[in-house]
Amino acid sequence: MGALSHIRVLDLSRVLAGPWATQNLADLGADVIKVERPGVGDDTRSWGPPYQRDAHGHDTAEAAYYLAANRNKRSLTLDISRPEGQAIVKALAAQSDVVVENYKVGQLAKYGLDYASLKAVKPDLVYCSVTGFGQDGPYAARAGYDFIVQGIGGFMSITGERDALPGGGPQKSGVAIADLMTGMYASLAIMAALTHRDRTGVGQYIDMALLDTQVAMLANMNTNYLASDKAPVRWGNAHPNIVPYQTFQTGDDGWIIVAVGNDGQFRKFVEAGGEPALAGDERFATNPSRVRHREVLVPLLAQMVRKFGKDVWIDKLEASGVPCGPINTLPEVFAHPQVKARGMEVALPHASGGVSRLVASPMKMSETPPLARTAPPTLGQHSDEILRERLGFDDAKIASLRTGGVV
Repeated sequence: MGALSHIRVLDLSRVLAGPWATQNLADLGADVIKVERPGVGDDTRSWGPPYQRDAHGHDTAEAAYYLAANRNKRSLTLDISRPEGQAIVKALAAQSDVVVENYKVGQLAKYGLDYASLKAVKPDLVYCSVTGFGQDGPYAARAGYDFIVQGIGGFMSITGERDALPGGGPQKSGVAIADLMTGMYASLAIMAALTHRDRTGVGQYIDMALLDTQVAMLANMNTNYLASDKAPVRWGNAHPNIVPYQTFQTGDDGWIIVAVGNDGQFRKFVEAGGEPALAGDERFATNPSRVRHREVLVPLLAQMVRKFGKDVWIDKLEASGVPCGPINTLPEVFAHPQVKARGMEVALPHASGGVSRLVASPMKMSETPPLARTAPPTLGQHSDEILRERLGFDDAKIASLRTGGVV
């Protein structure tokens, strides 16, 4: 049933960082109720195309973006601006272990759904707020967007081609890296808080900020700066201290990564490319020399790599013991034998009658493996079920809430 099958989560978040955290918990077995606005739902439901397709191949209302972060959850539509909706949230929170929300700082307090209010009904509650800039500081009131945080937090200052080269300049990540990493940190913090609660009986408040996460995840680049007072620069796909350690375009217009770590590997690389004389050239014989003569060497290597196609190069370099890898398109990724062997694609029946093709959790656990149990829910798919099961509402009560626009 999963390591967290005893945990109930009330998810008031939307878009990506919060839902990514709650999807992790859901994959591990937690019962996650996703609260959404009636008639509209999570913003990402409409962030398409592409969309989930029904049994006849027609688009549904669920964008692929939404599908990425909401499997294994149940959807309850609820107008939390209404007193009746607020009462339902409080009643559900009283039965929950965790609440996750990503409203602007202070916004839920006016509805009586902030941490202090919900702690009053569930003293050992773990309550996680996800915002762009945190609950305090001069930027606390600002809305947080992943793209902007990637810039403010320094990520784009070290990502992108070198300024002096064509296409140089700051570059964002191909995915919303600040959102995703905040979701990962949030799920870890939640599980730590649950462990603390189980030992002490005391819940707590978790303040997660995209900017904090973006700064933290720069890892060694942070410490390089703090140790030297010198700002790291963009190197694109090259390495500041090792040559060749970068990407090359192959003869069939594919791309490979060559990560030469020593002089012996360099020799094997150029021998595989039919250019052994490059290893004997004193300008290129050692890594320090190759770094100094990078601008001369790299064009020669680029010309050499164009002799063969991507697959041929991978076979040659693997056989020679030269660290390498292809740069795959997503069709190639999901066709890759290792990805297939690891079961990274799953297919789940969708409420529309179609099938949701999704990515499996990467967590592999021997005793409590994460499971892809259910496809991301349609809007309000489980509203009646949740209200009956959790709160004991009868058909008449639910019908009254629907008539009043609360559910």
